[in-house]
Amino acid sequence: MKLASFEYRGTASFGVVEGEHVVDLAPIAGEVGGSLKAALANGSLPAIGKWAAGQAVRIALSDVKLLPVVPDPEKILCVGINYLSHVKETGREIPVHPMIFTRWADSQVAHGGPIVRPLASEKLDFEGELAVVIGKTARHVRREDAASYIAGYSCYNDGSVRDWQKHTIQFIPGKNFPSTGGFGPWLVTADEVGDPSALTLTTRLNGTVVQEAKTDDLIFDVGRLIEYCSTFTELHAGDVIITGTTGGVGAFRTPPLWMKAGDVVEVEISRIGTLRNIVVDETRY
Repeated sequence: MKLASFEYRGTASFGVVEGEHVVDLAPIAGEVGGSLKAALANGSLPAIGKWAAGQAVRIALSDVKLLPVVPDPEKILCVGINYLSHVKETGREIPVHPMIFTRWADSQVAHGGPIVRPLASEKLDFEGELAVVIGKTARHVRREDAASYIAGYSCYNDGSVRDWQKHTIQFIPGKNFPSTGGFGPWLVTADEVGDPSALTLTTRLNGTVVQEAKTDDLIFDVGRLIEYCSTFTELHAGDVIITGTTGGVGAFRTPPLWMKAGDVVEVEISRIGTLRNIVVDETRY
């Protein structure tokens, strides 16, 4: 099942995506929850699937404005230096523990929305990543049990303002400029995706492949990340773990390749879909 958050006629909702249409879940919001995060917290996915299958009324995806898959996650935990190919291009040592930093919800932008290159920098980089959406409260989860806590997966572009990222050893400033993190187009439930280590991730800039890897190149796999993160914090339904990017980022190319206004950036992950955004320059207030 594919689930998307969106606005329709000025009202925020979420629904089940079927081809080029979406079944709006607003009619049963009182039963399952009024947002994707609420539906996950309520354990409503089975009921949603059954209800949506019997509905004849569908809205064209072209008539809705997609929102980030989870517009209001309580936590967005990002993992740095987590593909062997990325470790090699950075010249770093292979990490012993996951390198965790955070994003804030207002740094995200939906599929089809503009990624904004900030006024403060021209060094806006692309980072195609697999996003994991947590389906229920998770604390002290063992790696072998982690799959039961996953609602599904999505595509993420962890857009990075490299000079601000390197101001100190803490990455947070370079990862939280408004509208730099693409998240979408939808969540595909874990049962449809299957093994998250058997996916292909591809990033394209203006149609040219700039990143491509199998997710089995992850140093810390999805289960290990959930085990680690749920040890130092309690994960809740709708929380997002962004699992890291592969080699090929713009910062380590010669010359560096930065995103600029007018660029089209796409992150495609097999069995999930393609996240597409156009880059624009920030305007002054």
